[in-house]
Amino acid sequence: MIAANLPALQVVVPLLGAVICAFLRRGAVAWAITLVVCLVMPAIASTLLAQVLTSGPISYALGGWRPPIGIEYRVDVLSAFILLLVSVIAAIMLPYAKRSIEQEIPADKHTWYYAIFLLCLCGLLGMAISGDAFNIFVFMEVSSLATYALISMGKDRRALLAAYQYLVMGTIGATFYVIGVGFLYSMTGTLNLADMASRLAGIENSRPVLAALAFLTVGISLKLALFPLHVWLPNAYAFAPSVATAFLAATATKVAVYLLLRYFFTVFGASVIFAHLPTTEVFLLLSVAAMFGASIVAVFQENVKRMLAYSSVAQIGYITLGIAIANQAGLTGGIVHLFNHALMKGALFLAIGAVVYQTGVVKISDMAGLGKRMPLMMGAFLVGGLSLIGVPGTVGFISKWYLVYGALEQDWWWLAILIVASSLISVVYIGRVVEVVWFRQASGPVKRATDPPASMLLPTLLLAAMTVYFGIDTSATAGVAGLAADWLLAGIR
Repeated sequence: MIAANLPALQVVVPLLGAVICAFLRRGAVAWAITLVVCLVMPAIASTLLAQVLTSGPISYALGGWRPPIGIEYRVDVLSAFILLLVSVIAAIMLPYAKRSIEQEIPADKHTWYYAIFLLCLCGLLGMAISGDAFNIFVFMEVSSLATYALISMGKDRRALLAAYQYLVMGTIGATFYVIGVGFLYSMTGTLNLADMASRLAGIENSRPVLAALAFLTVGISLKLALFPLHVWLPNAYAFAPSVATAFLAATATKVAVYLLLRYFFTVFGASVIFAHLPTTEVFLLLSVAAMFGASIVAVFQENVKRMLAYSSVAQIGYITLGIAIANQAGLTGGIVHLFNHALMKGALFLAIGAVVYQTGVVKISDMAGLGKRMPLMMGAFLVGGLSLIGVPGTVGFISKWYLVYGALEQDWWWLAILIVASSLISVVYIGRVVEVVWFRQASGPVKRATDPPASMLLPTLLLAAMTVYFGIDTSATAGVAGLAADWLLAGIR
């Protein structure tokens, strides 16, 4: 009975956990409940992925009505991959969260923080599993509203401004999305994505459908912070609580990229998107601009969290570059980078969160000598930084290998050169931090710093270790991403 209802449980369990936490008064109890929920989520997601790999896509009908009339949860290899990614990241970060939240957020808000965290998790998982366009919008709003609240809880007053900026941009993105869905519904009479795809056959090039594609692309691009629609992201990451920054950087934009993949390849169809429209040219231009522009801006940042935020914009450029290349190798590189970037950036932000916990500093110049005082945490930061650069033996190298291979398959040797050249900019901004941390004398609060407690140390080291392990054994990441790429390119028609 439970096995048959796993798709529903993937969303219901965190939702119920959020409701329970909202009625509690003790933060420690709320944290324990949240931890249990987050540990259950990867078990459900991994079971669903195993079922999909063994038996094919799973269709789960809600409300007693079969799709396309009723609401459908649909799990295929791509959505299962995203479900597992979000669930694993949440499970790894929750042990870390307790001490970090106790320092950064007032005690009377702890239970609300965990309730909102679970609502955000519920929304992200719901977006990945829903097969209904309007319910994706509902879950998008659940996750977005929760995200605004998570960001606003930062102890820096600028967190409120960052949350407000994100609210404005997120509202515009959601409005564009729902307008696009409205156009599609007016043309197809259905909200079920699979049914919508079949009904679009023959009318793909009509003006309402193309308008829907434009609205959906812009709306989702705002959510995933595609350059130049990324203006909300640097402040949001810089001033949110450390755990919120790490979790959102590792998951939220990845789910938005999933939606873009879903609509481009399985609703409109790759043949329409890339054969009759300038999608490749537009995404090539924006991706390359992100890879270079955001990386160059990161070089000049003094706040290390803002530096990593701009780095995230650049890394999103690599993901969307895989969409632009649109062959098996390139798309595999983009999809596997969803997972790989979550690992490396999660490790980097958790390491910086530990620095904030121990010293209160976020400026790179104030971190002098920290490598000798916090060697394990700074070692994890170094591993994440090397992966951002794309050093062999790390997950970042795997992603860029596939992207370069995909570019060469298209005979775009110039793009392969640009991928390598943009990676070299990462050497500069990561090198700045490494030089200050490891080759300068400690001063100020850094002199008293030590590696944080095990509850914060172990999750960070685990993500750093995964960054190396999955850079060597790629069967469970690039292998599944390759299957997802094959499925997307084949379409569902």
